[in-house]
Amino acid sequence: MESEISRRKFVAGAVTAASAMRVAGANDRVRLGIIGTGGRGSYLMREADKAGGIQWVAVCDAWDARRDQGEKTAGGNVAKFADYRRLLERKDIDAVIVATWDNTHAQITIEACGAGKDVYVEKPMTSTPMQGPPVARAVRRHKRVAHVGVQQRSTPHFMEAKERFVDGGQLGRVHMVRTIWNNNSGYLSKPPAGMEQKPAGLDWEACLGALPKIPWDPKRYFNRFSYIDLCCGQTGGLLVHMIDVVQWYLGITRPLSAVALGGIYQYDDGRDAPDNINVILDYPEKLTVTFEASLADGVPRENADIVFMGEGGRLSIFRSGYRFMRSGQKDPAQDIAVKGTPDLHMANWLECVRSRKEPNATVEQGHYGAMACHIGNLAYQQKARVAWKEEWNI
Repeated sequence: MESEISRRKFVAGAVTAASAMRVAGANDRVRLGIIGTGGRGSYLMREADKAGGIQWVAVCDAWDARRDQGEKTAGGNVAKFADYRRLLERKDIDAVIVATWDNTHAQITIEACGAGKDVYVEKPMTSTPMQGPPVARAVRRHKRVAHVGVQQRSTPHFMEAKERFVDGGQLGRVHMVRTIWNNNSGYLSKPPAGMEQKPAGLDWEACLGALPKIPWDPKRYFNRFSYIDLCCGQTGGLLVHMIDVVQWYLGITRPLSAVALGGIYQYDDGRDAPDNINVILDYPEKLTVTFEASLADGVPRENADIVFMGEGGRLSIFRSGYRFMRSGQKDPAQDIAVKGTPDLHMANWLECVRSRKEPNATVEQGHYGAMACHIGNLAYQQKARVAWKEEWNI
């Protein structure tokens, strides 16, 4: 009973802190712009509204239909831009949310920092290994508050489990972590009817960014997660969340190497990212982390988990909650189980924009989390063990 009361106090404290931030924000509004107003961008806009203490100034998207949707989500009366650079020129914007495709995250973040804006950048922060160091340098040089969208770091039950079982010592030393995320429908999106021709108000070249220019491809636009160059595949979309939790909990950064196997076994629809993949990451701390993802598993429940195998017990945790079993425990009735809680990640960033404190998910952490995904993708593409390179350090 005592531990349950402590747990409730922990979660209540996190929620109360967020509520206090909302009250303070009413007198200290953060003027926001957003770059990328698709599905994820719209969600982040609602999260910012929920946190409170903000004013929408401008929205930007490469497609006019999504710019209009962004204007509506912002409540109207905002500037609209097709070119993100025009938004960054605005002097009445304090901070920007970058919710574009992965291939443009790094460059936009660097330019936003140079323009004096604080940044919330969606995960993965980068799409290639060498993008991370310049992003970190830009953030530090311009003294910006930059936050990476790995929201577990600001979710009360994740924070609580780290404090109780990792920091508190109950989990013990960990030598293996298994991560799994199957049946994610985001990788099975199809173009709507009539999209064989590019919409007149959509700037396809802006979507491609620095990538080689190719003709309009509705599959790539509407199912971008299934292309490694655009959105890094299931590693960059799914593993990035899980490996960030592992690195956060265990205080680790760089894997020694990675191996990977998988392929396009079921959905041979033009994608180049595997629909089934297994990755093994080897860390110098006498630890291996595995990742498995399959689009062939059609069961919509119990499809995602992070399992820490500790000398003192086993911790299973993800967004629906956590469960801890002590070493040697046989009775399921003795499991410590807690339900999931809402994330407060956007609230944390906005609070740090005001206070100038370090946010929960820094660019350094964002770099090493993304790098675990990139090294896994390289191992898959090369069909070989890929070792960490010195130039990937920051």
